[in-house]
Amino acid sequence: MFDHFVVSVVVCPVLVALAVRWLADRLRPEAAVTVLVLSMVTVSAACLVSLGAFAVKAVAEVHRVGVWLGYSDAVVRADTEREPWVSVLSATLLLVAVAGMFRVWRLHRRELTVAREFRGLPVDADRVTMIDDARVEAFAVPGPPGRVVVTTGMRSVLDDQQYSALLAHERAHLDSRHHTLVLYARLAAAVHPVFWGLTRRIDYLVERAADERAAEQLGDRRVVARAIGAAALRASEARLGLSMTPGRRDLRGAGVVPRRVASLLAPRSAARLLMLVAVPVALAAGSVVWTGECVADLGELLYAAGMLH
Repeated sequence: MFDHFVVSVVVCPVLVALAVRWLADRLRPEAAVTVLVLSMVTVSAACLVSLGAFAVKAVAEVHRVGVWLGYSDAVVRADTEREPWVSVLSATLLLVAVAGMFRVWRLHRRELTVAREFRGLPVDADRVTMIDDARVEAFAVPGPPGRVVVTTGMRSVLDDQQYSALLAHERAHLDSRHHTLVLYARLAAAVHPVFWGLTRRIDYLVERAADERAAEQLGDRRVVARAIGAAALRASEARLGLSMTPGRRDLRGAGVVPRRVASLLAPRSAARLLMLVAVPVALAAGSVVWTGECVADLGELLYAAGMLH
């Protein structure tokens, strides 16, 4: 079974992480972000199942358990006798991954609690809640019902075209369920450390995807670029602490905003390299198949040991 550990826990996650890192800045964000995130999630889920299988094997290797259940624990141990550490390591990694996922989910629940406070406020026909606040702030609150919260401070620094661009951007987050993609990416990163550095890239990709959706809706990329720049400049001047959504956090990023603006001002690239998304998809599918074989091999091993009759 050791080869399953190597492929599902080491090789596939590393290759998918490299593919995501390379493709993130080379594909149209609105076409790539969902595929890349789901590839990360699939590989992480396969890794989690593989770790679970080896954790079961770790328990089955205990002599007292073998005596209690009436099977040969020596047969179970013999399968990885050259790598006796793999079962205990897998069980440890499984516990760490589950604890990490729990922390991510607990943070997500806290964010939902904050979001509920805004759902009690009035919303207009455009799904906008305007609050009287001098801070320069705007963000999407996922539903139901989804809405865009805008402060009067933010509204005052944008002209009508820029304000329309802002609303289109935030609605794109809602309509594309970007908050869910960000959550999935964080859960994947909690499972495997190779994805830790990719969560910021996914945050950036969902912002770029929303930028492109807004530009397509308005038919003017420069207006969206000016809106991003104006909002970021005023928010930076006010030294806000924005933490609820990727868009709010990115407004503070000294390097992120210029990249977003530059991407919008550059000519719209062709969809070349789009077929390369098949690489992480194929790796994710392969990890699922390999994990299925891992579970099947575990069943055969336990059957041979006499644990399953």
